[in-house]
Amino acid sequence: MSLPRRLAFIDVESTGAHPVRDRITEIAILRVEDGMLVNRWESLVNPQTPIPPLIRQITGISDEMVAGAPSFGELADQVQALLAGHVFVAHNARFDFGFIKNAFARLGRDFDAPVLCTVKLSRALFPEHHRHGLDALIERHGLHCGARHRAMGDTEALWQFVQLAQARFEPEVLQRAVERAMKAPASPPGLVEGVLEALPDEPGLYFLHAEPEAPPPGRSDRPLFVGRAASLRARVREHFAGSTRKGKDAELRERTRRVEWIATAGELSALLLEAELVRRLRPPSNRLPEEGDEAFALRLIENRRRAPIYERVPVVGTDPASWTGLHGLFRNKREAENRLRELAMLYRLCPRRLGLEPGPAGPCSAFQARRCAGVCARRETAAEHDARLAGGLASLGVKPWPWPGAVVVSERNAHSGREAWHVFDQWCHLGSVARREELPTIGRERRFDIDTWRLLGRWFAVPAHAAAAEPLP
Repeated sequence: MSLPRRLAFIDVESTGAHPVRDRITEIAILRVEDGMLVNRWESLVNPQTPIPPLIRQITGISDEMVAGAPSFGELADQVQALLAGHVFVAHNARFDFGFIKNAFARLGRDFDAPVLCTVKLSRALFPEHHRHGLDALIERHGLHCGARHRAMGDTEALWQFVQLAQARFEPEVLQRAVERAMKAPASPPGLVEGVLEALPDEPGLYFLHAEPEAPPPGRSDRPLFVGRAASLRARVREHFAGSTRKGKDAELRERTRRVEWIATAGELSALLLEAELVRRLRPPSNRLPEEGDEAFALRLIENRRRAPIYERVPVVGTDPASWTGLHGLFRNKREAENRLRELAMLYRLCPRRLGLEPGPAGPCSAFQARRCAGVCARRETAAEHDARLAGGLASLGVKPWPWPGAVVVSERNAHSGREAWHVFDQWCHLGSVARREELPTIGRERRFDIDTWRLLGRWFAVPAHAAAAEPLP
């Protein structure tokens, strides 16, 4: 037979998406043996914790509805008996399996079963389609679902889908698809079951931790790695896609025991949050930005005879609109000196006058190598030399802000409905809010940050991103 003889179709509703922190609020099970439905069971479950408003809105299950329902501990024996000896069948099955397994684990009990995922089954049988969520299957195949986002309604839709597949495909084709749908995904050995499946298909940040549980409040919870993704689910799975990987991914796979995430309204929200958190948390597996707290620009000192002929002017926390006579923008002394050496080569500048080469008066080493125009050997005036330096530095400075004032950039995730509104002015991030009507609460003080400047420079360099910016009223 192309399908396993004994199947248990199951769906759980819960207080959230995390199989460790969140709790089950409803379970439905359909037992099928040799293609015949032999048992139908469902129950609300008291999660013993409040149900968040968004979850109440999606599922229709309220705190009042579950107040008198049994806890999972009271239902555990019955659930285990119903699932015993059957293949665990669910949509995005490792998610539901993770909730059941963790619910048993909290009781000190083990649970395991072969798992068949109907998402994978749909992908294997209908590869021409891109969407394989339950809503897509219901619409595509005309399935009946009496109550979407309720456990029994969703479970009945899955049973209909499997019946349809069995009727439409030859046994050997269906068997190959079932084998693919029962293959366990690659996952770090110490990661809790169901966490990868709980990750949303949304943009945001993810955090890979070496500790299986979060520390008590007040203690540091520094992750191994902080990453950004257009799809959290797809990107995190890439980290653990193969056990033979080498390098950083292989090390992270072995060390990761916990995955946390923050979903965002869009890519820009994730970029801004990533820059802030990587700088603050300094995860050991991230490529960390160099310290930029002392970022500065250069101001040439007129009629200066002895090196250096410029002064460093700190810019962090200042208003770019107030800058006058500043050239270039550098994170630290080493970055400035490297750039000055490049300019010296391009414009035949004197490294001694730039303060890059010590030594007595007289021709510098670059002049002797014919790389200096000769201000040190009196072959040109200091004014001529410094004019070329100013021209070179001007090309390195902060580009003019493209708008006459502050602009707002909006983001909205169509799947989650999450929104964000970001306000920028003179390459400074003034603030972000989750609703447009909150924009007046954002202050107008500009405080320059070199990482934000570089981030916005890359973002607004994309014409579509620049076109989406609206002048702030």
